[in-house]
Amino acid sequence: MSFSRITTNQPPKNGRYKWYVVGMLWFICFFNYADRQAVFAIFPLLKKDFGFNTEQLGLIGTAFIIIYALTAPVAGPIGDRRSRKTLIIGGLYVWSIVTGLTSLCTKVWQFVIVRGSEGLGETFYFPASMSMVSDYHSKSTRSRAMSLHQTGVYVGTIGGSAFAGWMGERYGWRSPFLIFGLLGIVLGLALSLFIREPERDEAQKIEDGEDYKDASVAQIPMTEFIGEWLHTPTAVILAAAFFGANLVAMVFLVWMPTFLNEKFHMDVAKAGLGATIYIQAASMAGAAGGGYLADRWRRNISGGRILTQAIGTLLGAPFIFLCGYTRNMSVLIGAMTLFGLFKGLYDGNIWAGIYDVIPVSRRSAAVGIMNFVGWTGGAIGAFGIGVAAFHGITMSAAISSTAIIYLLVGAALFVAAIHYAPRDVTKVSSDLHSL
Repeated sequence: MSFSRITTNQPPKNGRYKWYVVGMLWFICFFNYADRQAVFAIFPLLKKDFGFNTEQLGLIGTAFIIIYALTAPVAGPIGDRRSRKTLIIGGLYVWSIVTGLTSLCTKVWQFVIVRGSEGLGETFYFPASMSMVSDYHSKSTRSRAMSLHQTGVYVGTIGGSAFAGWMGERYGWRSPFLIFGLLGIVLGLALSLFIREPERDEAQKIEDGEDYKDASVAQIPMTEFIGEWLHTPTAVILAAAFFGANLVAMVFLVWMPTFLNEKFHMDVAKAGLGATIYIQAASMAGAAGGGYLADRWRRNISGGRILTQAIGTLLGAPFIFLCGYTRNMSVLIGAMTLFGLFKGLYDGNIWAGIYDVIPVSRRSAAVGIMNFVGWTGGAIGAFGIGVAAFHGITMSAAISSTAIIYLLVGAALFVAAIHYAPRDVTKVSSDLHSL
């Protein structure tokens, strides 16, 4: 994949096009998550066919996350300098091809290689896509646009898990990877004709007109940017919160299908669907509501988006505990649904929240840093549960214990929203040479 210098292709002066962009990216986001989620749904089949234990499955699940996290700090700055359209479509081609190649694997090391390669392809997507959405949407609609895009994460997670489980049980575990890979390439060919590269911060320029104040700054080395980040308390807390929240999220994404298969004796297809449908469908509602609420609060409160995240994590923690603790299926469904609803409040404002305290020209780099920190947490969660189960700790106890992490995340976000955000938000708009 080659990267050409940015050439801005002016989008139509059409108020609807900014929403069309969100819609097109939504479909790419769907495959971004469906492709990565599919393998978790067929863990029981891999265990049956190849005799993989939970520690080996944990390694397979973590391979993607580790490469995704390690390459994120490189992918972020590239998105600030190069054509985001090229990165988005090119990344889609790469991870779709790798998804198809997953069907050829038979050994642990082969799964580890293809999963790691998929992480390399997907790592460019979120920094580039969120930067693009932020340039089509000003502060007045940014949370809503990003939370709408976020629903692609949930639908992709449900679709990837349910479809892979269903296809795997009926036609063999290889079949869903071949289909997802082919469809991803077709989608890339189609959308490459319609997605256009916007100017940097274009929407805010149009909205403010002559009153527009450029909050961008000159490009600097990544090491210097990290130094500036560490002097912005709100940004530090948001990254730490993403570490904890994503750790919990990956525990559920990676291990819930196996948990339902073993504890509640569901077949692979039902476990793949049940593990995702309640949490992710509720998260869609939570993200949509959280985006609307955050945009309204942001008009009057500098930390309004972060406050929305704090409420979501604090209210979601008790239901995380209940998911692992209960033996009643009806209670479990209720707990997963309410956890998903409050999780959506957090998820829908991850990127819009950090953009409030980061200059325009460093938005992709900021997502790269966030992804590095957050997915490092995800790797610890995914692999840690597998190791714990291998050494005799029940998966129920492991899942319930992550509620403590959500409480700590919520408390930290609340402090950031009330104490640090007012100063850091003002700092971005008033000082063009620092964060």
